[in-house]
Amino acid sequence: MDRGSQYCSHDYQKILRQRSFKVSMSGKGNCYDNAAVETFFKTIKAELIWRRSWETRRQAEMAIFEYINGFYNPRRRHSALGWKSPVPFERKVAYSNERWLKRALGAA
Repeated sequence: MDRGSQYCSHDYQKILRQRSFKVSMSGKGNCYDNAAVETFFKTIKAELIWRRSWETRRQAEMAIFEYINGFYNPRRRHSALGWKSPVPFERKVAYSNERWLKRALGAA
């Protein structure tokens, strides 16, 4: 959430606390904190939400789940990840970290 005055207002914050919401705001003056999440929401809307309609909320939930777990994470390539999809990117990072840790512990 950005730091717009409407989100920082006492009344708004009070309502959120009453409903047990955890407030998340970007750092003051840092407009890039939420850039990755905002990009994700733009992408899912453009690639899924705005292209279809569903008869029930459950159908929409399942379509979103399938999009994220069946396409977005395992197959959709992302420029921020060097044109890899998230699952293979994370595997590569985990493998690299594991190799680094083994070398570091072996050298100790």
